[in-house]
Amino acid sequence: MTSADSRPGQPGFSIRVSVPAQRLDLLEGDRLVASYPISTSKYGLGCEPGSFRTPTGRFAIDEMIGDGAPPWAAFKSRLPTGSLAMPGGEDDQVLTRILWLAGIDPHNSNTRERHIYIHGTNQEALVGTPASHGCVRMRNDDVIDLYARVRPGTPVEIIA
Repeated sequence: MTSADSRPGQPGFSIRVSVPAQRLDLLEGDRLVASYPISTSKYGLGCEPGSFRTPTGRFAIDEMIGDGAPPWAAFKSRLPTGSLAMPGGEDDQVLTRILWLAGIDPHNSNTRERHIYIHGTNQEALVGTPASHGCVRMRNDDVIDLYARVRPGTPVEIIA
């Protein structure tokens, strides 16, 4: 896990992802700080390897990738490709920032190995509907804003 002391961000923040509402809320204690539309998996919910489903339960941000990358920067295997993505297309691209999740509950403990992230997308028009391959997709400007507010160790809860 990346050191929390090396990242900007506010302690006491947490993230709540509502699958039914297709929303990600940033909370400070019980106070809503920001709310963003998101996309979870078009295949539903689950923690099975290879299922392309969004896991539920408790998580923490384990690693943050993309400091200073421009909006729409493409990543492959968590490394910047050096190119900017174009909006649209059928493929599920990982763009702009990556918040890599680690599962805390026994049923979702394989989340990191499944490469489940909160990340930007080339399919911004689908944000607000289940459309991902398991990750939590955000609009690119929104994931930049969220990334600046959190740090490794930030708790995340994904609720059905």
